[in-house]
Amino acid sequence: MTALLPESPRQLRRLLARKLSIAAIVIGLAAGGASYLLETRRAEQVALEQAAEGARHFESPAMQVAIDANAPEKHVALSRLLDRTRFVGIRVFNPGRVLIYETWQDIPAPLIDAARSRQHEWPGRGQSHQNWIEVGGERLIQVILPLFGKNGTLVGYLEGVSRLDEQTLRGQRAQVRSGALTAALSVLVTAVFLYPLLLSMLRRSSGLSRRLLDSNLSLLRSLGNAVAKRDSDTDAHNYRVTLYAVALAEAMALPTPDIADLVVGAFLHDVGKIGIPDRILLKPAKLTDDEFVIMKTHALLGIEIVADNPWLGGAMLTIRHHHERFDGTGYPDGLRGNAIPRTARIFAVVDVFDALTSERPYKKPIALDEALTTIEKDSAGHFDPEVVEVFTKIAPDLYARAVRAGDAELRKGMREILSRYFKTDAAP
Repeated sequence: MTALLPESPRQLRRLLARKLSIAAIVIGLAAGGASYLLETRRAEQVALEQAAEGARHFESPAMQVAIDANAPEKHVALSRLLDRTRFVGIRVFNPGRVLIYETWQDIPAPLIDAARSRQHEWPGRGQSHQNWIEVGGERLIQVILPLFGKNGTLVGYLEGVSRLDEQTLRGQRAQVRSGALTAALSVLVTAVFLYPLLLSMLRRSSGLSRRLLDSNLSLLRSLGNAVAKRDSDTDAHNYRVTLYAVALAEAMALPTPDIADLVVGAFLHDVGKIGIPDRILLKPAKLTDDEFVIMKTHALLGIEIVADNPWLGGAMLTIRHHHERFDGTGYPDGLRGNAIPRTARIFAVVDVFDALTSERPYKKPIALDEALTTIEKDSAGHFDPEVVEVFTKIAPDLYARAVRAGDAELRKGMREILSRYFKTDAAP
């Protein structure tokens, strides 16, 4: 429920710059990858074109003699073919896929062995097959093409091997880096021109979000005050229990989102009392059993009141469960122990503490020590012992400040809490 808004113009600018930088990096990497794939594809295409050109030589009558394994002219013919095609090696197989002969340029033996040992497919008419072979920092491209005679019958297979040496690979890598850098710089230059427009739009969006948050917080104040006016003719209780609850939650190191939910839940914890008849809500004497049954419905009535407001969703746990008891005898659900939401367990302690130490139409306040003794006696019964232990340590200081505080100080404390947990300066 906390609003993830920049807290200052400087943070706003940093947010936008960070987003644009991330976009530039992602696009640059994508462009580099695309450049690499395109260059790889280009190299493969060149190898295929070379192989196709070499295959056309075998279609001429002068070169058909090279397919005859017994022809003494085969080595000369293949050497001439090797010179024309820029292959580093050519291997010819008969239709039974048995090697007839081969010829290689003066290249390292490991490259030749790697090409010879690589398994590959045998393509059919109109098809080809190619492999990449990595050897000691160099790359070979192996291309296999079927060969057909004039009568259309398969006469064998041609395997051509091209070599991409370290210099060629360095050129490829340089091209990849250049493509990635160019793309990233293009994005950054574009971002420089777009930055003022995007910043203006982000500021407007942030302003609208802040105004919406301010409206929700103002509604929170109005609704909480309306309940307080019906109940005790003062809203000081809502402010005090909210300040107590936040201080206790911070002392227990609750996550920020949980404390934000607790703020709203504490301020609206008794919102359901709007639906309780005045004869019961304002009765100065003790309630009868039947009247108390009606009074207990305020927890569920509160849930019905806030249920259609998503912004108040986190507050529902406190509204519904702040009258649950640690021993399972509370209401409305009779939850026990840690099954009670932690925010509700925290609020239960501060709500009772403020009720004990505050004056009401039907009672006088009791002293701090007596109130803490009462709460400690009900530890593990009404209250979570862990919460009680932490609260008794911080209660004296909280109580001293609350007693001295007037309505203005209480509202100021509330504004500070709202500013801290909802990132707004326009709090109620």
